Amino acid sequence: MQTANPNPHIHTLDALYYQPKLASIHLIQSDDRVAIIDTGTQYSVPQVEQALTQLSLDYQNVDYVILTHIHLDHAGGAGALMDLCENAKLIVHPKGARHMVDPSRLIAGASAVYGEDEFSRLYGSITPVAEHRIIVPEDGETIDFAGRPLLFLDTPGHANHHHCILDINSDSVFTGDTLGIAYQALREGDTCFVMPTTTPVQFNPAALHASIDKVMSYKPETLYLTHYGPITPSSKMVAGLHEQIDDYVMLTQQAADEGGDFTPSLTKKLEEYLVRRCMNEVDGLDEELIRKWVGLDANLNAQGLAFWWNHKRNSQ
Repeated sequence: MQTANPNPHIHTLDALYYQPKLASIHLIQSDDRVAIIDTGTQYSVPQVEQALTQLSLDYQNVDYVILTHIHLDHAGGAGALMDLCENAKLIVHPKGARHMVDPSRLIAGASAVYGEDEFSRLYGSITPVAEHRIIVPEDGETIDFAGRPLLFLDTPGHANHHHCILDINSDSVFTGDTLGIAYQALREGDTCFVMPTTTPVQFNPAALHASIDKVMSYKPETLYLTHYGPITPSSKMVAGLHEQIDDYVMLTQQAADEGGDFTPSLTKKLEEYLVRRCMNEVDGLDEELIRKWVGLDANLNAQGLAFWWNHKRNSQ
């Protein structure tokens, strides 16, 4: 898989979220106009400013701030950036717009997952966005960005408020979390480990399977993952994502059968599964390094899977 950026008008920035090279921000440039896709957190704003300066541009050149979805590692800095980008509109999924106007539920949900102290360390303050500055595209809608058409695709499964963005000019898709995670640390040459993400609280395996296939039906040449950067997709990679989603469900059932609060057990099962799978797919990686990178995701994925399982059971 190609890891170098194949498109000179698309720039990958490190959001410096939690640790380097964990979350990215993407800038699309069309002449002197800029669209920002995903924002990181409040603490990521200096990264955007530095990138604009390197392009001999500034905040006045930003037409759009675009969110793949409203999880705070993707959207926490949106309000802060919108305050600085006075000409910009915020583009967000219809199911996420109200939470950008009033982020109180986002703050409460993330605080419940991380705890208040860790929330403050990771995200700082969340700034609301004025409703009149928000655009909510429908599924299949195209928005013109400075002569560069962007197609918005509704892609639930990771979150109900998730869409992917097809940049038609470059045949690239900004995938947020729908096409999984591929950390640069878990790559060797042209091979990288891609894993699904099922973080709380809206995981839906059937919807995620369908969304992956929906994106890939456009046959994109490049996928821009928020975690982390560009990869060239392959049929093997897509098949692996589908297989892992099914395996996540199987592991969840196994852990649930043990009874009680099964999240800790599921976390261990997921970590061992991901470590083993990564070692089988990417040669030459140190096991300790793999554990460092998949451990956080195993924990959050287990929380999301447990929530889905309990909700599924309680709704039957």
